Amino acid sequence: MTDLVDSTAVGAADGLRAPAAPAPDVHDAGAHASMLNRLRAAVLGANDGIISTAGLVMGVAGATTDSFALAAAGIAGLVAGALSMAAGEYVSVSAQRDSERALLARKASDLRAMPEAELGQLAHLLRGRGLSEATAHEAAVELTRHDALGAHAELELRLDPDELTSPWQAAVSSLLSFAVGALIPLLAMVLAPSGVRVPVTGIAVVAALFLTGYLSARAGDAPVARAIVRNIAGGVLAMTITFAVGTLVGTQIG
Repeated sequence: MTDLVDSTAVGAADGLRAPAAPAPDVHDAGAHASMLNRLRAAVLGANDGIISTAGLVMGVAGATTDSFALAAAGIAGLVAGALSMAAGEYVSVSAQRDSERALLARKASDLRAMPEAELGQLAHLLRGRGLSEATAHEAAVELTRHDALGAHAELELRLDPDELTSPWQAAVSSLLSFAVGALIPLLAMVLAPSGVRVPVTGIAVVAALFLTGYLSARAGDAPVARAIVRNIAGGVLAMTITFAVGTLVGTQIG
């Protein structure tokens, strides 16, 4: 992305003194945060698949014991949910990517139009990271000389110009994670003997929600026990309500 910055910005920095200390490297932190965000999105997608499909098949199980109806409803819910998640992620991430590109283009324009002011802003950002005024100025000069847009993108905009979010990657990840999560209650409901379908599905869902709650908490560095309890409570509540509604509907119609 360096080619987006006019040589004016580089020239303005060349007349200034080179740094005595290396500039802070924020690329690794940004890449780590991006990886955690992708992991969190995948875990939450699987969690959505587990809860929504569990609620669907529990509701149908409350209304009927027909295996074909249960399988058809579960498969339809899996496909519809996965495609809906993928489409939603593609649209939202595309909008986010467009905004990120617009921010980068505006910053590149500012670097061409007022390189000295942008250099001062970068030094100010570095002072906010704990550097002394002199060291921050020298580091800003070095960062501007190396890659002005990249430095401003990471320190000011919290973006990595070379790793913008991919709409297709987000869509495929959401589709697959939702489908994997949805398979757990679907297979438990369809494969278990008819007399124990509901409790077997409930146990399978609780175990899966325990895992996704744990993983989401670890990915977000949040309290694990609280995330697990909240996750399981939400899933059990959804299954209980939909099963009760399905039973009521099945009784009234039957």
